[in-house]
Amino acid sequence: MTDLFFNPLVCKALLAGFGLALTTGPLGCFLVWRRMAFFGDALAHSSLLGVALGIVLHIDINIGIVGVCLLCATILAKTHSRQHLSADAWLGIISYSALALGFLALSKSGSNVDLESYLVGDILSIRLQDLFWIYGCALLVAAFFYWKWRELLLLTLDEELAQTAGVSVGVVRAAFMVILALTVAIALKAVGALLMPALLIMPAATAGRFARSPEQMAFIGMAAAFLGIASGLLAAIAFNTPSGPTIVVCSLLLFLGSIVARAR
Repeated sequence: MTDLFFNPLVCKALLAGFGLALTTGPLGCFLVWRRMAFFGDALAHSSLLGVALGIVLHIDINIGIVGVCLLCATILAKTHSRQHLSADAWLGIISYSALALGFLALSKSGSNVDLESYLVGDILSIRLQDLFWIYGCALLVAAFFYWKWRELLLLTLDEELAQTAGVSVGVVRAAFMVILALTVAIALKAVGALLMPALLIMPAATAGRFARSPEQMAFIGMAAAFLGIASGLLAAIAFNTPSGPTIVVCSLLLFLGSIVARAR
Protein backbone atom coordinates (compact mmCIF):
# COMPACT_ATOMS: atom_id res chain seq x y z
CA MET A 1 0.00 0.00 0.00
CA THR A 2 2.83 2.44 0.82
CA ASP A 3 4.13 2.02 -2.75
CA LEU A 4 0.94 3.64 -3.97
CA PHE A 5 1.92 7.00 -2.47
CA PHE A 6 5.08 7.03 -4.61
CA ASN A 7 3.12 6.35 -7.79
CA PRO A 8 3.04 9.59 -9.87
CA LEU A 9 -0.58 9.05 -10.92
CA VAL A 10 -1.73 8.54 -7.32
CA CYS A 11 0.31 11.52 -6.09
CA LYS A 12 -1.25 13.80 -8.72
CA ALA A 13 -4.72 12.44 -7.91
CA LEU A 14 -4.23 13.07 -4.17
CA LEU A 15 -2.92 16.59 -4.85
CA ALA A 16 -5.94 17.20 -7.06
CA GLY A 17 -8.22 15.88 -4.33
CA PHE A 18 -6.69 18.20 -1.74
CA GLY A 19 -7.07 21.20 -4.06
CA LEU A 20 -10.68 20.29 -4.86
CA ALA A 21 -11.48 19.86 -1.16
CA LEU A 22 -10.23 23.40 -0.49
CA THR A 23 -12.89 24.77 -2.85
CA THR A 24 -15.80 22.34 -2.61
CA GLY A 25 -15.76 22.26 1.22
CA PRO A 26 -16.75 25.90 1.88
CA LEU A 27 -18.76 26.29 -1.35
CA GLY A 28 -20.83 23.25 -0.44
CA CYS A 29 -21.57 24.77 2.97
CA PHE A 30 -23.08 27.86 1.35
CA LEU A 31 -25.12 25.68 -1.01
CA VAL A 32 -26.50 23.79 2.01
CA TRP A 33 -27.15 26.94 4.07
CA ARG A 34 -28.90 28.66 1.15
CA ARG A 35 -30.80 25.49 0.17
CA MET A 36 -29.22 25.63 -3.29
CA ALA A 37 -28.28 21.96 -3.68
CA PHE A 38 -30.19 21.71 -6.95
CA PHE A 39 -28.44 24.83 -8.20
CA GLY A 40 -25.10 22.99 -8.07
CA ASP A 41 -26.78 20.02 -9.72
CA ALA A 42 -28.01 22.18 -12.60
CA LEU A 43 -24.57 23.71 -13.15
CA ALA A 44 -22.90 20.29 -13.12
CA HIS A 45 -25.33 18.93 -15.73
CA SER A 46 -24.87 22.06 -17.83
CA SER A 47 -21.12 21.50 -17.85
CA LEU A 48 -21.54 18.64 -20.34
CA LEU A 49 -22.78 21.18 -22.88
CA GLY A 50 -19.58 23.14 -22.21
CA VAL A 51 -17.54 20.01 -22.97
CA ALA A 52 -19.40 19.58 -26.25
CA LEU A 53 -18.93 23.24 -27.25
CA GLY A 54 -15.24 23.04 -26.38
CA ILE A 55 -14.83 20.07 -28.73
CA VAL A 56 -17.01 21.46 -31.54
CA LEU A 57 -15.44 24.95 -31.43
CA HIS A 58 -11.90 23.60 -30.88
CA ILE A 59 -11.30 25.64 -27.74
CA ASP A 60 -10.06 24.62 -24.29
CA ILE A 61 -12.77 22.43 -22.73
CA ASN A 62 -12.41 24.18 -19.37
CA ILE A 63 -13.20 27.51 -21.05
CA GLY A 64 -16.28 25.98 -22.67
CA ILE A 65 -17.47 24.58 -19.33
CA VAL A 66 -16.92 27.83 -17.44
CA GLY A 67 -18.70 29.81 -20.19
CA VAL A 68 -21.77 27.54 -20.22
CA CYS A 69 -21.93 27.35 -16.41
CA LEU A 70 -21.76 31.15 -16.15
CA LEU A 71 -24.49 31.51 -18.78
CA CYS A 72 -26.74 29.01 -16.97
CA ALA A 73 -26.02 30.64 -13.60
CA THR A 74 -26.98 34.04 -15.04
CA ILE A 75 -30.20 32.66 -16.53
CA LEU A 76 -31.09 30.95 -13.24
CA ALA A 77 -30.41 34.15 -11.30
CA LYS A 78 -32.60 36.16 -13.66
CA THR A 79 -35.44 33.66 -13.59
CA HIS A 80 -35.29 33.05 -9.84
CA SER A 81 -37.48 36.03 -9.03
CA ARG A 82 -40.07 35.28 -11.68
CA GLN A 83 -43.32 34.23 -10.04
CA HIS A 84 -45.07 32.44 -12.91
CA LEU A 85 -42.80 29.40 -12.62
CA SER A 86 -41.10 28.01 -9.52
CA ALA A 87 -37.32 28.01 -9.07
CA ASP A 88 -37.29 24.19 -9.01
CA ALA A 89 -39.03 24.09 -12.37
CA TRP A 90 -36.47 26.49 -13.90
CA LEU A 91 -33.63 24.43 -12.45
CA GLY A 92 -35.03 21.24 -13.99
CA ILE A 93 -35.66 22.84 -17.38
CA ILE A 94 -32.18 24.36 -17.68
CA SER A 95 -30.36 21.39 -16.16
CA TYR A 96 -31.83 18.67 -18.36
CA SER A 97 -32.03 20.84 -21.48
CA ALA A 98 -28.31 21.59 -21.23
CA LEU A 99 -27.55 17.92 -20.55
CA ALA A 100 -29.59 16.82 -23.59
CA LEU A 101 -28.03 19.48 -25.84
CA GLY A 102 -24.60 18.36 -24.67
CA PHE A 103 -25.33 14.74 -25.60
CA LEU A 104 -26.69 15.76 -29.01
CA ALA A 105 -23.73 18.04 -29.76
CA LEU A 106 -21.24 15.34 -28.78
CA SER A 107 -23.04 12.71 -30.87
CA LYS A 108 -22.81 14.96 -33.95
CA SER A 109 -19.30 16.27 -33.33
CA GLY A 110 -17.63 13.22 -34.85
CA SER A 111 -15.25 13.14 -31.90
CA ASN A 112 -14.28 9.88 -30.23
CA VAL A 113 -14.43 11.53 -26.81
CA ASP A 114 -14.91 9.15 -23.87
CA LEU A 115 -18.33 10.35 -22.69
CA GLU A 116 -18.27 8.20 -19.55
CA SER A 117 -15.18 10.00 -18.28
CA TYR A 118 -17.12 13.27 -18.30
CA LEU A 119 -20.21 11.74 -16.72
CA VAL A 120 -18.59 9.92 -13.78
CA GLY A 121 -15.02 11.30 -13.88
CA ASP A 122 -11.62 9.73 -13.41
CA ILE A 123 -9.35 11.44 -10.89
CA LEU A 124 -6.44 9.20 -11.92
CA SER A 125 -6.47 10.89 -15.34
CA ILE A 126 -5.58 14.26 -13.81
CA ARG A 127 -2.60 15.85 -15.58
CA LEU A 128 -0.09 18.42 -14.37
CA GLN A 129 -1.86 21.25 -16.21
CA ASP A 130 -5.13 20.25 -14.49
CA LEU A 131 -3.39 20.79 -11.13
CA PHE A 132 -2.60 24.38 -12.17
CA TRP A 133 -6.29 24.94 -12.90
CA ILE A 134 -7.34 23.34 -9.60
CA TYR A 135 -4.93 25.29 -7.39
CA GLY A 136 -5.50 28.52 -9.34
CA CYS A 137 -9.21 28.16 -8.61
CA ALA A 138 -8.47 27.28 -4.97
CA LEU A 139 -6.47 30.52 -4.58
CA LEU A 140 -9.30 32.51 -6.18
CA VAL A 141 -11.89 30.92 -3.87
CA ALA A 142 -9.69 31.53 -0.81
CA ALA A 143 -9.27 35.19 -1.77
CA PHE A 144 -13.00 35.58 -2.33
CA PHE A 145 -13.89 34.08 1.05
CA TYR A 146 -11.18 36.12 2.81
CA TRP A 147 -12.59 39.40 1.50
CA LYS A 148 -16.30 38.60 1.33
CA TRP A 149 -16.88 36.00 4.08
CA ARG A 150 -18.92 38.26 6.37
CA GLU A 151 -20.91 39.77 3.49
CA LEU A 152 -21.70 36.34 2.09
CA LEU A 153 -22.83 35.14 5.51
CA LEU A 154 -25.12 38.17 5.87
CA LEU A 155 -26.53 37.55 2.40
CA THR A 156 -27.12 33.91 3.29
CA LEU A 157 -28.81 34.86 6.56
CA ASP A 158 -31.11 37.55 5.22
CA GLU A 159 -30.89 39.41 1.91
CA GLU A 160 -32.71 42.50 3.20
CA LEU A 161 -30.45 42.64 6.27
CA ALA A 162 -27.42 42.40 3.99
CA GLN A 163 -28.70 45.30 1.86
CA THR A 164 -29.32 47.37 5.00
CA ALA A 165 -25.76 46.65 6.14
CA GLY A 166 -24.43 48.03 2.85
CA VAL A 167 -23.61 44.75 1.14
CA SER A 168 -23.54 44.92 -2.65
CA VAL A 169 -25.89 41.98 -2.96
CA GLY A 170 -25.74 41.74 -6.74
CA VAL A 171 -21.94 41.84 -6.86
CA VAL A 172 -21.46 39.28 -4.08
CA ARG A 173 -24.06 36.94 -5.57
CA ALA A 174 -22.51 37.22 -9.03
CA ALA A 175 -19.01 36.58 -7.64
CA PHE A 176 -20.30 33.51 -5.79
CA MET A 177 -21.78 32.14 -9.01
CA VAL A 178 -18.53 32.74 -10.90
CA ILE A 179 -16.42 30.78 -8.41
CA LEU A 180 -19.09 28.06 -8.24
CA ALA A 181 -18.99 27.75 -12.05
CA LEU A 182 -15.18 27.62 -11.97
CA THR A 183 -15.24 24.91 -9.31
CA VAL A 184 -17.71 22.80 -11.28
CA ALA A 185 -15.47 23.16 -14.34
CA ILE A 186 -12.25 22.07 -12.65
CA ALA A 187 -13.89 19.22 -10.69
CA LEU A 188 -15.64 17.74 -13.73
CA LYS A 189 -12.65 15.63 -14.75
CA ALA A 190 -12.29 14.16 -11.25
CA VAL A 191 -15.86 13.16 -10.43
CA GLY A 192 -17.92 13.89 -13.57
CA ALA A 193 -21.08 15.85 -14.34
CA LEU A 194 -23.46 13.35 -12.74
CA LEU A 195 -21.52 13.03 -9.46
CA MET A 196 -20.18 16.57 -9.04
CA PRO A 197 -23.12 17.75 -6.82
CA ALA A 198 -22.31 14.95 -4.36
CA LEU A 199 -18.80 16.35 -3.87
CA LEU A 200 -20.33 19.71 -2.98
CA ILE A 201 -23.20 18.59 -0.76
CA MET A 202 -22.09 15.45 1.12
CA PRO A 203 -18.97 16.91 2.84
CA ALA A 204 -20.95 19.99 3.88
CA ALA A 205 -23.77 17.82 5.24
CA THR A 206 -21.21 15.73 7.16
CA ALA A 207 -19.54 18.84 8.58
CA GLY A 208 -22.89 20.22 9.70
CA ARG A 209 -23.17 17.37 12.21
CA PHE A 210 -20.11 18.53 14.16
CA ALA A 211 -19.59 22.26 13.51
CA ARG A 212 -20.40 24.91 16.10
CA SER A 213 -19.92 27.91 13.80
CA PRO A 214 -19.96 28.65 10.05
CA GLU A 215 -16.15 28.82 10.02
CA GLN A 216 -15.85 25.43 11.71
CA MET A 217 -18.29 23.94 9.23
CA ALA A 218 -16.26 25.26 6.29
CA PHE A 219 -13.00 23.79 7.64
CA ILE A 220 -14.59 20.46 8.61
CA GLY A 221 -16.23 20.41 5.16
CA MET A 222 -12.78 20.70 3.55
CA ALA A 223 -11.46 17.84 5.70
CA ALA A 224 -14.51 15.67 4.95
CA ALA A 225 -14.20 16.36 1.22
CA PHE A 226 -10.52 15.39 1.15
CA LEU A 227 -11.13 12.30 3.30
CA GLY A 228 -13.90 11.18 0.94
CA ILE A 229 -11.74 11.76 -2.14
CA ALA A 230 -8.61 10.12 -0.72
CA SER A 231 -10.43 7.08 0.68
CA GLY A 232 -12.45 6.75 -2.53
CA LEU A 233 -9.31 6.91 -4.64
CA LEU A 234 -7.52 4.25 -2.62
CA ALA A 235 -10.65 2.05 -2.54
CA ALA A 236 -11.03 2.40 -6.32
CA ILE A 237 -7.44 1.20 -6.80
CA ALA A 238 -7.80 -1.62 -4.27
CA PHE A 239 -11.10 -2.95 -5.63
CA ASN A 240 -10.59 -1.95 -9.30
CA THR A 241 -13.73 0.18 -9.44
CA PRO A 242 -14.45 3.51 -11.20
CA SER A 243 -12.90 6.30 -9.12
CA GLY A 244 -15.75 8.85 -9.37
CA PRO A 245 -18.56 6.62 -8.07
CA THR A 246 -16.22 5.13 -5.44
CA ILE A 247 -15.40 8.62 -4.13
CA VAL A 248 -19.11 9.40 -3.85
CA VAL A 249 -19.81 6.12 -2.02
CA CYS A 250 -16.97 6.83 0.45
CA SER A 251 -18.36 10.35 0.99
CA LEU A 252 -21.76 8.78 1.64
CA LEU A 253 -20.22 6.40 4.21
CA LEU A 254 -18.63 9.39 5.95
CA PHE A 255 -22.00 11.12 6.07
CA LEU A 256 -23.72 8.03 7.45
CA GLY A 257 -20.89 7.66 9.97
CA SER A 258 -21.47 11.25 11.11
CA ILE A 259 -25.14 10.46 11.74
CA VAL A 260 -24.22 7.42 13.85
CA ALA A 261 -21.53 9.37 15.73
CA ARG A 262 -23.93 12.20 16.61
CA ALA A 263 -26.69 9.76 17.62
CA ARG A 264 -24.53 8.31 20.42
